[in-house]
Amino acid sequence: MGSINFNAAEVLQIAEQIERNGAFFYRTAAEAVADHAAGALLRDLAEWEVGHEKTFARMRGRLPEDAARSDTFDPDGDAARYMRAFADGHVFDVNARDPSAFFRQQRTLPEILREALAREHDAIVFFTTMREVVPENQGKSEVEAVIREEVQHVFQITRMLVEAEARAGGRQ
Repeated sequence: MGSINFNAAEVLQIAEQIERNGAFFYRTAAEAVADHAAGALLRDLAEWEVGHEKTFARMRGRLPEDAARSDTFDPDGDAARYMRAFADGHVFDVNARDPSAFFRQQRTLPEILREALAREHDAIVFFTTMREVVPENQGKSEVEAVIREEVQHVFQITRMLVEAEARAGGRQ
């Protein structure tokens, strides 16, 4: 059985969906918290996701024509649909990891940020895996750019987490 390869255009479409899922998570989370500062932070995170979705759409728009071609015989596009379903089901899964369910109990800002980090790490794992199935000549470097964007999310959220934990520790 041959391996299935994905092209950069397919991976970037999935990246856009993951970012939409992430924005939905953060908006839902912002509505679920009573703390105004936490809500503002979560709305900012949602805007980051929207911005990254636009970045990925621009990247996809700049791809050469052969980056949207696949060497795998898949006339019905089943492979791309499968990967989109995987992304919806495992990265910022808005069904299994419903943000409103997470926020039904009182959450501290550090708890919120740790949940956000877990979801961002899921995205990095997903794209790192996808990098291995995108051929070099079909946009592997674009997938690596997606990974770098997601790593930046982790750095930013980690910095916020350290600051939030320091503030929370000062109140005790």
